[in-house]
Amino acid sequence: MDKKDLRIVFMGTPEFAVGTLQSLVEEGYPVVAVVTGPDRPVGRHQDRLQAPAVKVYAEAHHLPVLQPEKLKNPEFLGQLAAFNANLQIVVAFRMLPEEVWAMPEYGTFNVHAALLPQYRGAAPINWAVINGETETGVTTFFIDKKIDTGRIILQKHLPIGVDDNVEKVYDGLEKLGAETALETIQKILRGNGKAESIPQSEMLKTVGPLKAAPKIHKDTCRIDWHQTAKHIHDFVRGLSPVPGAWTTVDGQMMKIFQARLTDIPVSGDQPGSLSVDGKHLYAAGNDLWIEILELQPAGKRRMNAADFVNGNRQLSQVAK
Repeated sequence: MDKKDLRIVFMGTPEFAVGTLQSLVEEGYPVVAVVTGPDRPVGRHQDRLQAPAVKVYAEAHHLPVLQPEKLKNPEFLGQLAAFNANLQIVVAFRMLPEEVWAMPEYGTFNVHAALLPQYRGAAPINWAVINGETETGVTTFFIDKKIDTGRIILQKHLPIGVDDNVEKVYDGLEKLGAETALETIQKILRGNGKAESIPQSEMLKTVGPLKAAPKIHKDTCRIDWHQTAKHIHDFVRGLSPVPGAWTTVDGQMMKIFQARLTDIPVSGDQPGSLSVDGKHLYAAGNDLWIEILELQPAGKRRMNAADFVNGNRQLSQVAK
């Protein structure tokens, strides 16, 4: 079976999905249509629409684009069926109804930014870093009726450095995801439309307790200073640069984008206590001090700690 025999519909919305779509186009795979999210209002007054990153790329390469509000809409299902796709590829999109994922002859596979069955859910990259994992990866799997539970086709691993933030891991996984998607297609071609896959139930016996990856909300991002410095450090980098871990100082929100572990013990200081030493800013965990390197006070620009300290020499507050 040759790639010319394929008719691929690609589904995805954010920048993370663009890497895979770009690889498909550059490698000459026949992408007959792209399904992405609707344009969304942006700006202070929500007065202009912004197209998803996948739509921008697709239109630049003259690919047909569908932007359904509801995936069970009969009109959309009719449009999708008309493309007569025999394979669908999903990267960072919505949960699909069975009417959609069961449509193509060779199935629908998802590119998930984690080593399933760990980190099922909407924010696997964030949670892997927040939890201090030393590696993550990409999994391709055939979609079924539940979220991220389908049969696994391929997995590839990516190390996470002790100071890597979400942005760095995201970039690595975007590239790895594109590579894994192409290898998955090759497996399907070699199998004449089928690919060997493993049920996740077999893997559950060896992976230990499952860790979830739920959607990140504003309240999720609030720093709890009554934890070890390492956990706080991992939490900060697991939310940097977007959406950003935050705390409050003197009743005002402050985002923290970068921090550094120290070996300075906390003795008698309340967790969240702030301390200035020269041009350095420190915050207390429940065991060690953490140096804050980059932050953004409410209503101000993002800045390094030295600039913040210059305007707050007498700082002696407790972050909460």
